[in-house]
Amino acid sequence: MPTRTPGRPSRRAFIAGAIGIAAARGKAVVTILGDSITAGYGLPAAAALPARLGQALAHLGVPAVVRGAGISGDTTADGLARVNFSVAADTDVCLVALGGNDLLQGSDPALVRANLMQIVERLKRRRIGVIIAGFLAPPAIGRAYAREFDAVFPAVAGREHVALYPNLLAGVAGVARLNQSDGIHPNAAGVAIIAAGLAPMIARALRSRR
Repeated sequence: MPTRTPGRPSRRAFIAGAIGIAAARGKAVVTILGDSITAGYGLPAAAALPARLGQALAHLGVPAVVRGAGISGDTTADGLARVNFSVAADTDVCLVALGGNDLLQGSDPALVRANLMQIVERLKRRRIGVIIAGFLAPPAIGRAYAREFDAVFPAVAGREHVALYPNLLAGVAGVARLNQSDGIHPNAAGVAIIAAGLAPMIARALRSRR
């Protein structure tokens, strides 16, 4: 799962880039509120999730500006603290891709659920469409905890009536050839699979809003 890394860009630099005015006229805007997977840990910008998702959406005939509002190491609590300024007002759909670091830290699933619900509620109050991307805990972490953690994401999506992408790392997690040497962060090939999986759901959400 995503980890906090030394030498990462400052939050001030991130905020300036994330909420700057994009060349988005005539295009939908997607913002990915996340962690190092969103931030493109270990990858050039062209191979990171925002760029690859933009390409996948264009391939589906839905051109969009995709902004990566990801900070390495962020938990759902961190995302909640910055959601109002990290997700710009012109965002049509926000993909909330947080929870991996909560899992690493063994956070109480009830707290993760509460944080996610508040993130979703704040976005909805701003009339921004929301898709939640879930994470699945490996059974080795403890089957009882894994069941409780896995249930958080569908529970929040159901309670808040928003779309759910059940597993952000579907088809990628645990596959050595699709991950970097740390065995945690997807490599370029892995990111391409993630983007291809996400694109149809995000395209539907954008079409419904336009």
